[in-house]
Amino acid sequence: MPRKVVTDQLRGYPAAKAEILELASVKHVFVKAAARLNIRAENSHQPTRERERRMRGFRDPKRTQEFLSCFGPIRQHFALKWHLLSASLYRKQLAARFVAWREFAVLAQNPSTTF
Repeated sequence: MPRKVVTDQLRGYPAAKAEILELASVKHVFVKAAARLNIRAENSHQPTRERERRMRGFRDPKRTQEFLSCFGPIRQHFALKWHLLSASLYRKQLAARFVAWREFAVLAQNPSTTF
């Protein structure tokens, strides 16, 4: 039996702990979010949480997945590593990507058009 359970401040943990009778007498300790920054188990699910955050506006999980599977590659096209670039280089690269995107959009609407 553990002597104490250490969790962050999410409301679901005490409810889950209450359902497990063996843990009813175990002390429950809350830690602040900054205290768990280096915990590998807590950080490993952050990409999943990000996807959940993006899916909040959708009602149907299937439609959500369809949208995210299409949107992911498009987003990657425009997601530059801005912290590694100077501002002028970032603007130039982003402008070039927008030009490429516009050309692609025109080509997708009218496949017979050539550049």
